[in-house]
Amino acid sequence: MNLSDAIRSIPDYPKPGIVFRDITTLLGNARAFRRAIDELVQPWAGGKIDKVAGIEARGFILGGAVAHQLSAGFVPVRKKGKLPHETVSIAYSLEYGVDEMEMHKDAILPGERVLLVDDLIATGGTATAAATLIRSMGAVIEAACFIVDLPELGGAAKLTAMDVPVRTLIAFEGH
Repeated sequence: MNLSDAIRSIPDYPKPGIVFRDITTLLGNARAFRRAIDELVQPWAGGKIDKVAGIEARGFILGGAVAHQLSAGFVPVRKKGKLPHETVSIAYSLEYGVDEMEMHKDAILPGERVLLVDDLIATGGTATAAATLIRSMGAVIEAACFIVDLPELGGAAKLTAMDVPVRTLIAFEGH
């Protein structure tokens, strides 16, 4: 099974010229979903990962499964205002503005080894902000893991420039 065959491509969404890579079809295919999780986990199986941080929202699905496989805790990285307890936050740039994400202040302890997980890396704005937030809490980011990379948009390169190893399973050219 080729994982890229399990991902639906939707042309001209959300705007003309963009091809949206929809992983919901992969999530709905039990074999593809299991294979994707197994491949994301493989480099750290049997190792010591303390926490998996998943970026809202599809990163919650993938990150929860990865955390389970690694016997690690799971930490949600959420949009501002969604968490009920004391938080730490970071602002980051979007194509047309600024957004903020946050985590509970006590979610990650200094020195813990963390995997950052999301479905797709494009421009890297969200992932680099999440990595910065995790590091600000004193954690060590072992890697950032994604099913899909859009290499032309440069996000994986931005993480690598921050000394965050990047693991992706599929690369799609173009946007």
